[in-house]
Amino acid sequence: MSREKRNAYIYATIVALGGFVFGLDAALISGGFKFITSEFNLNDWEVGAIGFGPGLGVLIALPLSAWSSNQHGRKKTLQVIALLYIVSAVGSALATSFITLFVARFLGGLAFSSITLASMYMGEIAPANERGKLVSMLQINIGIGFSAAYFINYWILQQMSSDAQWVQVINLTHTGWRWMLGIEIVPALIWYILLFKIPKSPAWLIYKNKVDEAKKSLLKVYALSEVEGHVLEMKESVENSNSNRSIGSQLSEIFGKPMRIVLIVGLTLAIVQQSTGINAIMTYASTMFEQLGLGTDGAFASAIWLGVIGLIATILSLVLIDRIGRRPLVIGGLTWIILSLAICAYGFNTATYTITKEAIAKMDTIPEVEKLNILVGKEYGNDIEFKKAVKAIMGNKSARDNSSVFLKESANINALLILLGILSFVAAFNFSIGPIMWVLFSEIFPISLRGIAIPLFALVSSSVSALVQFFFPWQLSNMGASTIFIFYSGIVFLGLIILYKFLPETKNLTIEEIQLKLQRKQ
Repeated sequence: MSREKRNAYIYATIVALGGFVFGLDAALISGGFKFITSEFNLNDWEVGAIGFGPGLGVLIALPLSAWSSNQHGRKKTLQVIALLYIVSAVGSALATSFITLFVARFLGGLAFSSITLASMYMGEIAPANERGKLVSMLQINIGIGFSAAYFINYWILQQMSSDAQWVQVINLTHTGWRWMLGIEIVPALIWYILLFKIPKSPAWLIYKNKVDEAKKSLLKVYALSEVEGHVLEMKESVENSNSNRSIGSQLSEIFGKPMRIVLIVGLTLAIVQQSTGINAIMTYASTMFEQLGLGTDGAFASAIWLGVIGLIATILSLVLIDRIGRRPLVIGGLTWIILSLAICAYGFNTATYTITKEAIAKMDTIPEVEKLNILVGKEYGNDIEFKKAVKAIMGNKSARDNSSVFLKESANINALLILLGILSFVAAFNFSIGPIMWVLFSEIFPISLRGIAIPLFALVSSSVSALVQFFFPWQLSNMGASTIFIFYSGIVFLGLIILYKFLPETKNLTIEEIQLKLQRKQ
């Protein structure tokens, strides 16, 4: 391997660590919700706000990071983002109230723009023949981050019930969730330090008319004989993009009639990707699995499979995308998602809940559990009716804090069917619209509009994600799990119809050929 190629892989690996930190940040919170809710006595809306905090942060961060990356450079902006991850993790671990935790999570959301910025930097520093492979490292690192978070959460949960001396010293039984959120400090700090090793983006240096510095950066990843040619190409690109290309004119073009099909496809992809409910399930994974009556331990253990299955599906998608094509993977993947969600809805819809005397005996560690004798023999047809009945007798706090135990001892549910449905859904998402949406975004927009169009549609996707995460706890308490999955599958079905009609195949086509193909669909 040449020195230049080795450097390119080193720099891409360093920047891709941001994807790992992102995956950790997004998933570690899933293990803490049960304990945070109990300690701060949160209601459904407050729980939703904790999940929604990062989503709100990223809405603000996307335009700010775009401005900062142009004004101060990709490298400096990435370093600021790494610092935000560190501050967020420290603030989350030391939070003393709902407000302080929400603010800390919001700051973490500001750092979520690392994904867009990291892919931009990697695309600018990577040699053309290595670009696809190197940029794909980011998506894989996100999957590794999710998997690591679920493993960490499960391990900490197991240690919380241990009588080991170190567990007693740090009072892990009561501070476990703080360690779950605080563990992110270590990789975020490592990432921040390593970012000092990467060169400045040559494209940004050309944009700032720092040609000599740009050549020095290019020399680290290109042979000397290739540098001048790349400098000339970037100069031409910058000159073309700056000619009468105000933000207003670009937005007008995006929403103009010639771009109608692109707009339909872009909006549908952005809305449907997050309307699948993927981030609600990944963020509230342990809470979701408790609905299966698995108990806390079983819920945490099952959540590990989400990360593992998602990672395997992502790698498989990246291997097949240039062989099978974008359209078959998206259309087939959305059909797979709908079927998976339907399996989950059916499983929850056929569940029943009954309190027995044997179940009450098993729950004798719960204060005043004998009050539930009044419910013995009564069968409830869904989780909403059952939880309301328990809450009316045991009170809000006991019903909430012991919900996993009540469900575990009372549910008559096909947990294996639903678990397989959820894992199938995660696999389908990560095999199709999850990673492929970003590939399509880089292909369906003209080069002259990409700088505005991709952040714009990323903002739409992030907005939908934030809303889904905010409403999920309330939906779970008031609509029930079956209705939630039917709701998600309905939106995905509408998106499938639209994309089946308008989404073109873009495999092996140039940007210009893709534009002509889209225009013929007008």
